[in-house]
Amino acid sequence: MRCNNCGTELEGNFKFCPSCGQNVEEQILTQTLAEIMREGKTCDSGTGEDLKLNLKEDRPAVKSDAVPKMIYIEGGSFLMGMSEFNRSVMINGFAVSETPVTQRQYEAVTGKNPSKLKGADRPVECVNWCEALIFCNLLSISQGLLPCYSIGMNADLSAFETSSPVWKRVTCNFAAPGYRLPTEAEWEYAARGGKNHSPAQFAGSDDINKVAWFGENSDVHTHSVGCKKPNMLGLYDMCGNVAEWCWDYMEELPIMPMTNPCGPKSGNFHVKRGGSWLDDMQQCTVCYRSGSAPTGKSSSLGFRVCRSVIEGIM
Repeated sequence: MRCNNCGTELEGNFKFCPSCGQNVEEQILTQTLAEIMREGKTCDSGTGEDLKLNLKEDRPAVKSDAVPKMIYIEGGSFLMGMSEFNRSVMINGFAVSETPVTQRQYEAVTGKNPSKLKGADRPVECVNWCEALIFCNLLSISQGLLPCYSIGMNADLSAFETSSPVWKRVTCNFAAPGYRLPTEAEWEYAARGGKNHSPAQFAGSDDINKVAWFGENSDVHTHSVGCKKPNMLGLYDMCGNVAEWCWDYMEELPIMPMTNPCGPKSGNFHVKRGGSWLDDMQQCTVCYRSGSAPTGKSSSLGFRVCRSVIEGIM
């Protein structure tokens, strides 16, 4: 038996091709990309022109009121990190969701609500990094947008178990118009207020109680999104409520100036930002960073989505 994607000889009862990661048990449908995107490259220089999607008839329909509201962030430069270790970063314009993804939105897209601290308008949590990427692709497909993420040439990430090693091969096409996680630099740029960034240590204020649910005021649980003061861009809950997954692998940040950084090519942990209902003040600042394994889940960890701003598309 051969893989119907790359032609590799499959010995035994393979569920995934060892060469390209293709799910060999499912029928793969080819989608022509030329009609829905401009030519672009991924972080590892793939064009994405042969990307394949697995479109299932049982995917839930997503109503427009369940799609996250997106806020446009004008591109610019800023100093990323703590003052004694900051570096100059240039960011292209992008759009980011007004709030973390809520349980209502997550369930509308996936049909599931894994959260421990239930509430339709509370942030979804207990979602690992892989599941956040699956959500992004499903949301993109539901809105007729080219997904950003693929493993091999398969963009139906729900076909892959989140514990599978093939997730090490997932790539992001930043030229695609679909939904994705923000990079760490995009997240901090947005939290600080974008081009006209604020020096405040929290997103929107130096008074954490005005902008964030954290360990001292949360009453030991999450809260409905958008109940605290937003930052100057109109973004809520950037610091506190739940920490948020970013795309990047976790490593020490380089000191040299960077343009649209998207992190290292490999690693064992992914960045999470923003602090949560469980954390202290220091963990909720706009520059605090930590990491977690891609399969890690917590009632204090969720995510928000973003989209690249592509001329003629968005």
